[in-house]
Amino acid sequence: MALLEYNEIRERKIIVWEGQPYEVITSHVFRKQQRKPVNATKLKNLITGRVAEISFGSSEKAEEADIMTRPALYLYKTKEEIFLCDAKDKSQRFSIKLSVAGDKINYIKANTETDLIIFTNEDDEEQVIGIKVPIKVELEVTEAPPAIKGASVTGGNKVATVETGAHVNVPLFIEVGEIIRINTDTGEYVERANAGF
Repeated sequence: MALLEYNEIRERKIIVWEGQPYEVITSHVFRKQQRKPVNATKLKNLITGRVAEISFGSSEKAEEADIMTRPALYLYKTKEEIFLCDAKDKSQRFSIKLSVAGDKINYIKANTETDLIIFTNEDDEEQVIGIKVPIKVELEVTEAPPAIKGASVTGGNKVATVETGAHVNVPLFIEVGEIIRINTDTGEYVERANAGF
C-alpha cells in the first residue's frame, strides 16, 4: 500500500486512519503565519459513516487504503438488507446491510450489475464498504400527478415515483411513462432521457 504525503491527501482518495477506511471529502493545504504547512481535511468513515475533521502536518503521511471492486448482480432489497449474487454464478447469493449500500441503491433496478467496493484490512480480511453505481441512471416514471398545460422548465416541481420505487422531484411537465435521467449522488432529476415527448 502506498504512503501519501500530507499534501497528496486530496478529495476522493481513500486512506486508512486508525485502522479503518476513510474517504477524503475535503482537503485544504494552508500555512499559518510562520508555521509549517497543514492539510485540514474532512474524512468520512466508509464503515460507520462518521465524519471527522483531521489535520495532517507536513511531516505526516497516510496510508492509501487497499480498495478493490468485484462485480455483483443486484437482486432486491428489504427494509434492512440488499441481496446480491455473484455476477457469474447466480447460485452464490449474499446480502449486505442497506446502510452499507447507501441511498444510491434506491435508483438501481433489479438484476443490474454493480461493483462491490471492498476494503482489505491489515489482517487480510475483506469487508464490503459500499456499492459503486453509475452517476446517472435512466428510469421510467410510474406515478406522477397530471402534467400541467403550459408548464415551463422553470415552472416548479412535483414529486414523481420511478420504477424502482424512489421518489424524485421533477418538473411539472413530466408524465407517467417518460424515461428520466437521475443523478444518483444527489437523487435529483437531470433531464428527460426520451426526447420523443
